[in-house]
Amino acid sequence: MPESSSRKKAAYIPPPAKSSGPKVNPPWFVPVMLTLMVVGLLWVVVTYLTQSQYPIPGISQWNLLIGFVFIIAGFGMTTRWR
Repeated sequence: MPESSSRKKAAYIPPPAKSSGPKVNPPWFVPVMLTLMVVGLLWVVVTYLTQSQYPIPGISQWNLLIGFVFIIAGFGMTTRWR
């Protein structure tokens, strides 16, 4: 009976090396993140203190939504902070 031929394995090639350093945020990232959260907080406080007349007159309770959008945008940036 003939002997089966042996299979040749391909040479092991290691995966490419990953970047050596950790990724960092640009210098403007943290100030923008904190500014969005503070502006949103101040917007909501002004809306409550002026009984929804300001910061933008005439849109009443929509001022709260605008303030919360600023706050949520700031917190959304915290998920990308390194």
